[in-house]
Amino acid sequence: MIAIVDYGRGNLGSVQQGFARLGVETRVSADPEEVVRADAVVFPGVGAFRDCLHHLRARGLDEALRAVVQAGRPLLAICVGMQALLSESEEFGPSPGLNLLAGHVRRFPEATPAGRLKVPHMGWNQLHLRRPCPLLAGVPEGAYVYFVHSYYAVPCQEEVVVATTDYGLDFASVLWHDNLYATQFHPEKSQGWGLRILENFVTLSRGKRPCR
Repeated sequence: MIAIVDYGRGNLGSVQQGFARLGVETRVSADPEEVVRADAVVFPGVGAFRDCLHHLRARGLDEALRAVVQAGRPLLAICVGMQALLSESEEFGPSPGLNLLAGHVRRFPEATPAGRLKVPHMGWNQLHLRRPCPLLAGVPEGAYVYFVHSYYAVPCQEEVVVATTDYGLDFASVLWHDNLYATQFHPEKSQGWGLRILENFVTLSRGKRPCR
């Protein structure tokens, strides 16, 4: 069973529909015990970092996510969900994250050497692959995926970054460490390549490695 974490925020319906397109049944759950029992967990995110963490902690879902990671079961974090994995965000002042990955979350600068940026970063952009990752099996260099965000993750350990995207600067768009996978973009909104990523996650949830 794949659980989609319901902390009162997030694009739960579209994520569930993405898996449904693959013929995969998922369960939206706000129950920490049910999340911990799941074979794999999806942690979607929409909105502000601090708000996301507040609602997670109020429901005990922060500890449930830690337990999933410690148990070695696959966890996929999406958008603000990915940012929440890090140590801290500067959004609305310093706010602590889950600290499952060391690092910080920063806002896109509106002025860069390449010119002014429109913030939020919204729309289709490319993935630039740094190293192989089972979540991205079959996804080619330069694949287009869909983003909506004003902040980006800066992990302390470069080796957890498996793909970057250029938007005035190169930012981490896919992270991977052991059983922890994260995308800054929305796979459920990224059409063909997004569905391939969700399909790869389903394969990982069954204890298998996706084929290239």
